[in-house]
Amino acid sequence: MNPLFNYLLKLADDTLIFGQRLGELCGQGPYLEEDIALTNIALDYLGQSSNFYKYAAQIQNEGKTEDDLAFLRLEKEYLNCQLSELPNGDYANTILKVYFFSLYQKIAYEALMESSDEQIAAIAEKSLKEVKYHYTHASTWVKMFADGTEESKTRLKNAVENLWEYTAGMFAETNGEKDLVKLHIVPNSEKLYEIWKEKVTEDFNNFGIEIPENAFMQKGSRTGYHTEYFGYILCELQYMQRTYPNCVW
Repeated sequence: MNPLFNYLLKLADDTLIFGQRLGELCGQGPYLEEDIALTNIALDYLGQSSNFYKYAAQIQNEGKTEDDLAFLRLEKEYLNCQLSELPNGDYANTILKVYFFSLYQKIAYEALMESSDEQIAAIAEKSLKEVKYHYTHASTWVKMFADGTEESKTRLKNAVENLWEYTAGMFAETNGEKDLVKLHIVPNSEKLYEIWKEKVTEDFNNFGIEIPENAFMQKGSRTGYHTEYFGYILCELQYMQRTYPNCVW
């Protein structure tokens, strides 16, 4: 399979699945403005996934559309990181997920803006404007939890312990990705991971949060191997298209 197609699916699947997950919170935010903020982040994710799926369909050149790629693949064909499919949990857990992911996206899109592939560079530049807001929003909330009550600090600590082992999966490589690095189409994921860890360490020091000492990281992201929660997300996501093929609004 075309390595560029794989890489585009990696980016698109991340935002599709994370957007679907965040969409569950629509109408359930702690207050109105935050409810709208999370919904807007979810919509931004879906917009990003749409752009990457369109380009992926073009690269695949099999007459498929972005909807085919988003809704009509099998579970093992999705290359999203496992972090994106984890349950939202309480609000500290949700916000920390957005923080980890938005920082990853910010670093990745900044690098992708230098891609030798003009279309990828253009999508990254457009998406970066959104991602910078996501990172600012999430990091502000993380700081508030860290500086808040004993309960908020405990919930944040629990969130770190729940999510940390999934963070390296964001930087797992797809099949053929190293070839794209050599062609200066995509950045080196290992280098991105180092930059991400340095920034998280800096932020956590400022927030007064400890990084877990356990170095264990979950494997399987970008390979079609998913958590137990993914099948349920896919059922909800694909129901309409599989029940009423080619339906449109």
